[in-house]
Amino acid sequence: MNRRFALLAPLAFLIPVPALAEKIPLATLSSYLNGLTTVEADFTQINSDGTISTGKIYIRRPGRVRFEYSPPDRSLVIAGGQQVAIFDAKSNQPPEQYPLKRTPLNLILAANIDLGRAKMVVGHTEDGTSTRVRAQDPEHPEYGSIELVFTANPVELRQWIITDDLGAQTTVILGEMKKGGQLGASLFDITAEAARRKN
Repeated sequence: MNRRFALLAPLAFLIPVPALAEKIPLATLSSYLNGLTTVEADFTQINSDGTISTGKIYIRRPGRVRFEYSPPDRSLVIAGGQQVAIFDAKSNQPPEQYPLKRTPLNLILAANIDLGRAKMVVGHTEDGTSTRVRAQDPEHPEYGSIELVFTANPVELRQWIITDDLGAQTTVILGEMKKGGQLGASLFDITAEAARRKN
């Protein structure tokens, strides 16, 4: 064997062979999420009891989201002003409210998303068709977790699965996203929505 060739032969094992699909790096995913300012999309929600809801979602980062459920449900969930409010269509009572920071959804609505932050990501896998990232609040893992599902080329958020503090899972599958449009502040105004529902 030619001596020069013999020296190079071990290097052949170091040349990376392209995988069928590679995990999208966390830095790339953080950059993508930070680039989402407004989003409008249809969604399908699979609830923890197996029931299915549909509707329209509006996201205005940071800190605002609105889930409008389709009939016959007509429920509404709004996050705005650091609060999450759940409006029950069958009730005349004020909405149930709790701090946004206590929900895993806060992780993708934050002003600056850094999935590389210590102990934030507890799972980062690739299954052949998508990259999955499971994240939690490093300071409060007891609040639950959110698993984000992305496809590549170009990077696109396709769905998320929220596991709440009791272990119940809710999956939200996104339809085609319309990005960068104008979404008025009134869509995310919990007080105004509560007043409107009283009339």
